[in-house]
Amino acid sequence: MKVRISVFLFLLLQAVFSLSDAVSPTCLAQKRVAASAKNVGLEERIRRVENGLLPAVIVKGEPAAAMNIADRLQFYKTPGVSVAVINNGKIEWARGYGVLEKGGTAPVTAETLFQAASISKPVAAMGAMRLVQDKKLNLDEDVNKKLGSWKIPENEFTKEQKVTLRGLLSHSNSLTVHGFGGYSSDTKPPTLVQILDGTPPANSKPIRVDGAPYKTWRYAGGGYVVMQMLVENVTREPYPAFMEKAVLEKIGMKRSTYEQPLPRELWDSAARGHKADGEKVKGNWNTYPEMTAAGLWTTPSDLARFAIEIQKSIAGKSNKVLSAKTTNEMLAPQIGGWGLGPELTGQDGSKRFGHGGSNAGFQCLMVAYFGTGQGAVVMTNSDQGGGVAGEVMRSIAREYGWLDYLSKERVVVPLEPKIYGDYAGKYQLTPEATLTIVNEDGKLSLQGAGQLFPASETEFFLKTVAAEIVFVRDAMGKVNGLILRQGKREMSAKRID
Repeated sequence: MKVRISVFLFLLLQAVFSLSDAVSPTCLAQKRVAASAKNVGLEERIRRVENGLLPAVIVKGEPAAAMNIADRLQFYKTPGVSVAVINNGKIEWARGYGVLEKGGTAPVTAETLFQAASISKPVAAMGAMRLVQDKKLNLDEDVNKKLGSWKIPENEFTKEQKVTLRGLLSHSNSLTVHGFGGYSSDTKPPTLVQILDGTPPANSKPIRVDGAPYKTWRYAGGGYVVMQMLVENVTREPYPAFMEKAVLEKIGMKRSTYEQPLPRELWDSAARGHKADGEKVKGNWNTYPEMTAAGLWTTPSDLARFAIEIQKSIAGKSNKVLSAKTTNEMLAPQIGGWGLGPELTGQDGSKRFGHGGSNAGFQCLMVAYFGTGQGAVVMTNSDQGGGVAGEVMRSIAREYGWLDYLSKERVVVPLEPKIYGDYAGKYQLTPEATLTIVNEDGKLSLQGAGQLFPASETEFFLKTVAAEIVFVRDAMGKVNGLILRQGKREMSAKRID
């Protein structure tokens, strides 16, 4: 199964719409805005967020045009977006914009359900960590000891280092299957074992160890499906029932469920998913039996409650699910800087945790700071919604003076367009994803992600996504590959055309 490149980029990088941690003069401006906001009413703050959307990258010398939510929804062919803002350790406001589906009139509200996609993972991780806290699971034990009739097949890579829960949660077990495409609502989804073994009707490959565990970081939704089986074996409960009791109910996430398919009584309050061209996903949305990896239905406010619980638990002010000790273990950097569930970014006062998400027809983003009581969640019902989510998040960051959460300023270097012909082609990033570089009308583009702007003869960047592409030549000067880079993470792709 080929993964749509816009979705794959979001999943691969996770923080693909996050911003540079580098301090810049913009930070001073943000602090001034935050200071002046103390004298401004909440409605005025919301208005400024709604009308101050910011791109991932600002090209030096170009005017920064003001953008508002309504216009950007139209630009990205995204029917709706829902937002929740955390300030001073509480939800300060939550609102919906747009409609549930293209051509409809039912509005998106703060109570509208969206698919959380990969943000399902850090919430699921909290449930697993509760089992660790209760000594029903061990982070560093061979998971095969507690798995039942299905176990991870042993091979040359698992002889010395076994697969553990720590590795599953932090993407460091070298497990296969990056993400999942879901199943149309009019088809019968596969069982969990069929997904794990990649047998029909599963549409993903077998989940296996194909490298030495704990050597490198590699995002693997497949690891979370193994964790789903592990939790069900240990608790002897259906996964949605376990998560309802262990996490959702305790935090007050009353508008959330891991039930797949979505229960019929919730359909009317759920946003419909939309493809990149603006058309609705067949059957309104896909079903994800890979619940831990992609199956959570929720609202921005409920995810904000999850983030706030973590913030309070870090400080020892709440232990509704986890103790401060267990929460801090969950947020301790592992291989690649990832936590046990959440992605970790920033340093010192700008330390934050979060996650991105991308299912068929849905894209979303969650960001929360360790110590400032700030954060936000943005959820959309479109394959292009990640662009809206990132721009809204940056507008919130500027309004609330978030530390080191900035649009990145870049300089475009003039190049002769004829060189672009050397770069156009297909590049194999993983067995599941191919990047297509297009040269049209004197412009170079990454298909599904937008125009590429030159920073040098070989290095290019995107405006809408905080990512870079560096083209690689062989000894004969022929372009034979590229490097996809976001922050400190890099992946190489071999040219295949």
